[in-house]
This record gives sequence, structure tokens and C-alpha cells, in this order.
Amino acid sequence: MTIPAPICPPKRILMGPGPSDIDPRVLAAMAAPTVGHLDPYFLQTMDEIRSMLREVFQTSNDLTLSVSGTGSSGMETCVVNLVEPGDKVVICKNGVFGMRMADVAERAGAEVTTIEKGFSEIFSADEVAEVVDRIKPKLVGIVHAETSTGAWQPLEEISKVVHDGGALLLADCVTSLGGVLVKVDEWGLDAVYSGTQKCLSCPPCLAPVTFSPRAVEVINARQTKVASWYLDMTMVRNYWGEDRAYHHTAPINSNYGLHEALRLILEEGLENRFARHMRNHKALKAGLAALGIQYSVPEGQQLPMLNSVLIPDGVDDAATRKQLLTEFGIEIGAGLGPVKGKTWRIGLMGAASCEQNVVYFLAALERCLSGQGIAVDAGAGVAAANGVYSAS
Repeated sequence: MTIPAPICPPKRILMGPGPSDIDPRVLAAMAAPTVGHLDPYFLQTMDEIRSMLREVFQTSNDLTLSVSGTGSSGMETCVVNLVEPGDKVVICKNGVFGMRMADVAERAGAEVTTIEKGFSEIFSADEVAEVVDRIKPKLVGIVHAETSTGAWQPLEEISKVVHDGGALLLADCVTSLGGVLVKVDEWGLDAVYSGTQKCLSCPPCLAPVTFSPRAVEVINARQTKVASWYLDMTMVRNYWGEDRAYHHTAPINSNYGLHEALRLILEEGLENRFARHMRNHKALKAGLAALGIQYSVPEGQQLPMLNSVLIPDGVDDAATRKQLLTEFGIEIGAGLGPVKGKTWRIGLMGAASCEQNVVYFLAALERCLSGQGIAVDAGAGVAAANGVYSAS
């Protein structure tokens, strides 16, 4: 056979729903020499990752670690460890990832009840309280930052009604962690999962998770084995804890990358990082408005790191995304589910959330629109974004 050429990927600006751009320091950390998964150096690295994850999650939870797998493995970890066959579970579905959570819970043997809202809508505490009072579930699952729609779901009041009903609250923070405030302890979140490829700006390889003491009690009181051997926290926690009992060979270099990514977040400071994401979101929003493009999510419910916008009438969705990629090296995401072909998902996550990307993207998008005969004021998008930057 002919040996393929060595890997030499094109340089992209990742402004889609993930993965996001990766800081060079993270890539350099991942290229460091591999040690054994029980090497004292790596065990120290694991301890430091746990400590930094607690800072980013804003929690003191002992059971906080990075699962060896992508964000979806974090979702499965939380569900299969907390749910036993026959348990009643309520899942809030307002996008693709709420739908996936329900699917995973059903596969774990739960009796799943869903409450549903339209794509781009969020749930009220009263809506959740009604179903909790009626079903009396063991677990309620909800998405904090719905990647498929760009909707930002408040959790504080929902947490109160879930706990008042005697249930645990599971939150999907895959897109929100590191980009907006996530207060696990203050909000009373019992189980939370995320992914490294969004606002943490790592490759898609690990899934940070955290479990409250109440959730750990539920895990300890299980009457059946966890359905997944690989994701069984009753065993995995012994590897991450004091016992250091071998469970699986952790992805050493991926954890190096997460370690450096967490260091970058804490160096910047959580509040500064959140402010950066919001500032770039506002500049992008102003620029898009100047080009006649509106958001698909109502005001006040829009994620700053995942901007879901309505594709203007007469614009070719696929052709625009293709031109952005091939001519400008910019990747943005298409709509999913019922909004496929109707929305674009523009990511400003982690290292990709910067002024240069906002201004460059707006200029590139203007070129694409003009080339399709869409009337836009020349330079209006960039000028509007610069106005936000000048005023902030």
C-alpha cells in the first residue's frame, strides 16, 4: 500500500458549536512526555486537576474529576450512576441535548417523563414544579446551555423546586462551563457534566463531572450495579481518590492539556473570562444587527458563547458556510433538528472568543452576503462591532 502523507490539517478559526480553538499552551502541554497512569507525577497532576475543576465548577464536592471520554460520556456517567431500572426521571427537552439525555435515561431503565418547549425556549420554575409534584421523580435533568439552540437556562429557582419535590437535579453544562457563571454549590446542583472542547478550549477528549454529597449518597445506596463498567463512579473514584486503585488507563496527555487549560482559566480569572465572552457576544450581536441578522433566541436568554441567529431570507445556508470555510478558514455551525436550514450557530468559546475573530468574521460574512446579492451597508457590521469595543 501507499503510505498516506503525514497529518497536516488546514488552519481553521473554529467559530462553530465546538470544538473551539485551542490555546498553544494547551497543545504544548499535550506534547509533553507520557508517563504511566500510576506514576507519581501523573497522580499529582490528577490531584491538581480536581482542585482546579472545583474552582471552575464553584464547588467543594469531593467527587469531582475528568471522565475519560467526550462530553457525552459525562452525560452517561451522571445518568447511569444515579439511575437504576424503574426509577422515575423527568427530563426537560428544548433542544437536541435534552433529547439525548432522555434517551440515555431510558437506556438506563428509567421511567422517563419529558416536559418539552420549543427550540430556543426555556423552562420556568413553575413548569418544572408541576411535573415534579405530579411524577415525584428521583432525578430531574435539564440543559443549562443548549448547544443546539443557543438558549441560556436559569437554574437557581428550578433547583429549589426540584429539591422541594425530593429529587436530584442533573445539569448539562457542556457549553457553559468556563464561559458563563456556573455555581454548583450555591445553586444546589447535584450532578453536573461538561466537556473540554467548548469554553475550556481543549480537544474533545475529557468530560469534567461533579457530584454533590447528596448524589454520592444515592450512588452508595444503589441496589444494582451501574450499567456501565467503564463509567462506574464506585470504581473510578477509587482511582482518583486516596486508594489509587487501578481502573483504566487514563488518557495521560489529554489530562495534561486539561491541566494547562484550567491554569489558563484561573490565570485570567473567572469573572474576567465571563466578561470577555459577554463583551465579544455584544460586539458580534451589534455587527450582525447592522447586517440585518437577528437572533433566534429571545433577548435575555441568549448564550454569549453560542450565538444562534436566523438565516436571512434569500441566503443560501450551505453555500455561505462553505464559502466561510474555504475562502476565509472560518467554521460556523448549521442549525439542528427543526431549525436545520433556518439558523446558524456562531461560537465564541474560550480561546476563540476574541475581538479579532469577531471583526474578521463580520467582514467575511459581509462578503458572502454581498456575493449572493443581499443588500448590506459596506462595513456596517465591522463598524457596529468596533463601536461596542470602543465604548467598553
